[in-house]
Amino acid sequence: MAVRSPLINVMANAAGKAGRGLVRDFGEVEQLQVSMKGPADFVSTADLKAEKTLRAELSKARPGFGFLMEESGASEGADKSHRWVVDPLDGTTNFLHGIPHFAVSIAVERDGEAIAGVVFNPINNEMFSAERGKGAFLNDRRLRVSARRRMAEAVFATGMPFLGHGDPETFLAEMAELVPNVAGIRRFGAAALDLAFVAAGRYDGFWEAGLNPWDVGAGIVLVQEAGGYVSEFGGRGNPLSGASILAANSHLHLLLGRALRSAHGAKRAAPVA
Repeated sequence: MAVRSPLINVMANAAGKAGRGLVRDFGEVEQLQVSMKGPADFVSTADLKAEKTLRAELSKARPGFGFLMEESGASEGADKSHRWVVDPLDGTTNFLHGIPHFAVSIAVERDGEAIAGVVFNPINNEMFSAERGKGAFLNDRRLRVSARRRMAEAVFATGMPFLGHGDPETFLAEMAELVPNVAGIRRFGAAALDLAFVAAGRYDGFWEAGLNPWDVGAGIVLVQEAGGYVSEFGGRGNPLSGASILAANSHLHLLLGRALRSAHGAKRAAPVA
């Protein structure tokens, strides 16, 4: 059985408390589907309630840490080196539509680098956790990224442009490059869980652009501690920025990165009609 460090215990306890509140609220969402305005307002309230719970629990345990939170933004603490990077409800659209695939994501950042994280899926009671140098775990089971080496055997996850977010042309170029050459591509709508699934070997890799630090902070540590590689699309840069992220085992990271760069190059080279 894995022995959790005090830091992971703090994060897991906070995520568990917030997650239980989200599950209770999720049970009410279906009743609100008859109203156009009701569900969105309700989900916004659920999100803010979860964030309030997380701030209270994390502040109590580490009062000097700063915060970077999706809803309330950045706030500096007395400890200038450490801050919590928190998404109280990753997969908001899923939650809004009654789709049971969402998570609480908490990372600890030290001097700009993510050093620990938890991603909690409260519907399935799956607590993914990792700390730098100590491995990645799902509940008490040690995680490893998948060992697949061939694109034709690989299932990847990604995000998809929607309603003014993202670049549809680039996405279509990526699909044209990848779809004929891979076993499958999934879009489940919660980046923190996508990265946790890469760490668990459920997906062989994940890529997306235009995310935020709270979307990816915990997942970066999970994938790295499960033996995977995480970078921006170009293979360099800090993926914690959220500008772009590419995560896979060492072999598929190279191949997926090459395919994405080829797609982006083809898009730039396409003639203007």
